[in-house]
Amino acid sequence: MTNAIEKKCAKRGLRLTDQRKLVAKVMSESEDHPDVYELHKRVSKLDSKISIATVYRTVKLFEEAGIVAKHDFKGTKARYEQTTDEHHDHLIDINTGEITEFVNEDIEKLQKEVAEKLGYKLVDHRLELYGSKIKK
Repeated sequence: MTNAIEKKCAKRGLRLTDQRKLVAKVMSESEDHPDVYELHKRVSKLDSKISIATVYRTVKLFEEAGIVAKHDFKGTKARYEQTTDEHHDHLIDINTGEITEFVNEDIEKLQKEVAEKLGYKLVDHRLELYGSKIKK
């Protein structure tokens, strides 16, 4: 069965070795934003011969092709997620590193209004919120 990242690679004409296919599979199945070391740990469970360098090079290739997005959240290693057509923002827990994706139409509208008031047409943006869970 072909995974989402593998399909995107095929569309862009990227050659996929068996090792790259494994990295693509693991990334496609990831519901979080893993760093290269976490990806290597997951891929190693499927093939212990894959080196961290291979995972790093593969992720870099996917990033350069626009298949995955790199996030440099404050105080953490670079994290990756599959690119999508749907926009979303991130809330990062400063204690656990947990990342929550969210969409808020009020925030989207406000960002557009701010840009327009300053004489700009908003073409893209990235919003990262940092916080800690409120203890109840």
